[in-house]
Amino acid sequence: MQTVLIIVHLIIVLALIGVVLLQRSEGGGMGLGGGGGSGGVSGFMTGRGQANALTRATAILAALFFVTSLALTIMAATSRAPRSIFDGGAPAAPAGQQAPAAPQGGNVLEQLQRMQGEQPAPAPGAPAPAAPAPAPTAPQVPQSQ
Repeated sequence: MQTVLIIVHLIIVLALIGVVLLQRSEGGGMGLGGGGGSGGVSGFMTGRGQANALTRATAILAALFFVTSLALTIMAATSRAPRSIFDGGAPAAPAGQQAPAAPQGGNVLEQLQRMQGEQPAPAPGAPAPAAPAPAPTAPQVPQSQ
């Protein structure tokens, strides 16, 4: 169904491009189809009738484009299931390794950091681990002696 709607959407896009390019610009630009009063012979449609038909066709194609865009967006949103980091649980362990224990205590950020870095969970009531030493801020220049 989604493939059919995409094909219909692309056909509407091509038709919309064609209709917009056929319209006469404000300055008289490309205006295909001969305007009113060309050679004194009136064609199938007068200049005003042609402009009205092209304007109406543009409005209809624009509305269809809008509807198909919304339909494609809704179809894409419903086919993709929402995922949350809380739904997954602990990551699976590679073959031959024991799965890490479920994180205990701490806030969500600490739990995620432990899961990502495979850090062991601190025992309840244990002091917080010491912060690592800060990295030097500037490169060390060798000194001659």
